[in-house]
Amino acid sequence: MKLIKLNAIDSTNVFLKELAVKEDLDNYTVVTAQIQTNGKGQMGAVWHTEAGKNLIMSVFVKKSVRDVESIFNLNVAVAVSIVQALETFGIPNLNIKWPNDIMSCNFKIGGILIENNLKVNNTINSVIGLGLNVNQIDFGEMPKASSLKLISKIDFDRDAILIAIVSYLEINIALVQNDSKVIWEKYLDLLFKKGIPMAFKNTKTNQNFMGIIQTVSTHGHLEVLLEDDSLQYFELKEIQMLY
Repeated sequence: MKLIKLNAIDSTNVFLKELAVKEDLDNYTVVTAQIQTNGKGQMGAVWHTEAGKNLIMSVFVKKSVRDVESIFNLNVAVAVSIVQALETFGIPNLNIKWPNDIMSCNFKIGGILIENNLKVNNTINSVIGLGLNVNQIDFGEMPKASSLKLISKIDFDRDAILIAIVSYLEINIALVQNDSKVIWEKYLDLLFKKGIPMAFKNTKTNQNFMGIIQTVSTHGHLEVLLEDDSLQYFELKEIQMLY
C-alpha cells in the first residue's frame, strides 16, 4: 500500500483520479487528507467534516471488477470491508444503509463514493472514496450523524483504522472477483432495517408509504414489499427512509 498524506484538498477522489491519469499508480494507492473542502457523497451530496478529526481517504484499485455487470459487487465488497474493519475496534451495532452508508446504533458514521473508469481494454479501475466520522463530536444540525468517539466514548487512531480498512478491501475485492456469494450474504445480513415495517418517501411523487425492505438486486436496486403485497424496485435517490 502506497500512502499519500495531504493537509487540505478539495476532494481526495478528484486528486487520485487526476494522479491516475498522470502516473501508473500502484494497486491500492491511498490518499488521505486532514480536511476536504469539496467532499462529495452519492449523487452529489455534500460531505461536511471537521479538520483533523475524521478519516478522509480514497483508494485506487486496478481491475476492481470483472465487467460492467458486476459493478455493484464492488459496492458490496467495500461496504462489508468497512464494517468488518470497524468491528475489530469494537464499534457496536453496525449496519449498511442501502446502498452503502455505514451506520452504528441507528446513526450514520460513514459514507462511500465509488467512481469507476472503463479502460479501452474493457478493464475497470476504481477510486473508492470514504468519509468516516472518527473523533468529531459536534455535528450541528445533523441529528442522524454520529462518530466512533461519540458512540464508544474513546479517541481512535485514524491511521490504524485506515490500515484495517485497506486490509479488508484487499481481501474482499479479491474474493468478490471470483465468487461474490459470501460477500453478498454478509451485505444482506447487515442491511439496515431489512425485514422491518417502516415509512418511506417516494422522492419522484413526494408521497409517503409503508413498506418492508426485502433485499437488494445484483444491479443495486432496493426491493421493497408494499402494503398491497406487491414488490417494487427503487434506484438510488428514488426512495428515502423515514426513520
